[in-house]
Amino acid sequence: MLNSIDKTLAVTDKWFAWFLAFIMASMVVGVTWQVLSRFVLSSPSSFTEELARFQLIWIGILGAAYAFRRGAHLGLDLFTSNLPLPIKLRTAVVANSFVFIFAALVMVYGGAQLVALVLNLGQLSAALQIKIGYVYSVIPISGVLICIYALINVYKSLNGIDITIKTDGDD
Repeated sequence: MLNSIDKTLAVTDKWFAWFLAFIMASMVVGVTWQVLSRFVLSSPSSFTEELARFQLIWIGILGAAYAFRRGAHLGLDLFTSNLPLPIKLRTAVVANSFVFIFAALVMVYGGAQLVALVLNLGQLSAALQIKIGYVYSVIPISGVLICIYALINVYKSLNGIDITIKTDGDD
């Protein structure tokens, strides 16, 4: 079971990273065009600034889910790194349970309510004329991903697998 989950996550992680990289690259192209059109052509593009803002929102919020999956969020492991493995695993279960509860309540439930409200109000962006609810939809999407990752972390911890991800700076 864990092996198939890890294989699936490896594939989705690559897709996720490429998707975030694509959004970032398209944002760089758009901002570059905005600068060129404003200062070289003296005719600023009317939509690139707003598009870049929306892309930055998606990169930041989806990037948070990706960082959580990779174990790259800022954490205080000063205490947990020196704990015996059984206590470290229990601590991981508790921490990931809190993450799950927060993501489920605030991001998924609250985010879905926000998206529904804004879509019902019909609020449109100024330049692109797209519904702002579509921009906000990244909140529940990211929340669902974080919930999935937190459940996987809890499952692994309950099965005795240390979910600590070593980074290049770790000794």
